[in-house]
Amino acid sequence: MKVILTADHAGMTIRNEVKALLDEAGIEYEDTGCDCQGSVDYPDYALPAAERVAKGEFDRGIFICGTGIGMSIAANKVKGIRCALVHDVYSAKLTRQHNDSNVLAMGERVIGSGLAREIAKTWLETEFDGGRHANRIGKITTYEG
Repeated sequence: MKVILTADHAGMTIRNEVKALLDEAGIEYEDTGCDCQGSVDYPDYALPAAERVAKGEFDRGIFICGTGIGMSIAANKVKGIRCALVHDVYSAKLTRQHNDSNVLAMGERVIGSGLAREIAKTWLETEFDGGRHANRIGKITTYEG
């Protein structure tokens, strides 16, 4: 598995936790997040990273900002992206099993680094169930054109 990781100025702490998790798991990744304390615009990070997932350069993406909302909205504008904003482990599991999400968004101002790590671990380890869920994902793909 290959993961692209990105964050704006409000997601740097959780991004570092996720990097440690990826390192420990031996998962290949590229970090395209900012390294600054000053305010930056989340679309400048979310959109290019989402495009790279959509093109197949990466299997999945993990995007972090203050609430996760901005990153998820921006990512979901890219055709082929199914970005899930997740703030609990149960949702992380279900969005992989049922929705085949290929991007995970989290909010640093909403959850702590320990929970973020658990969410990312669960999301990375959970496979898509397929079956009836594949038909539903197919409808979304068809709608995207």
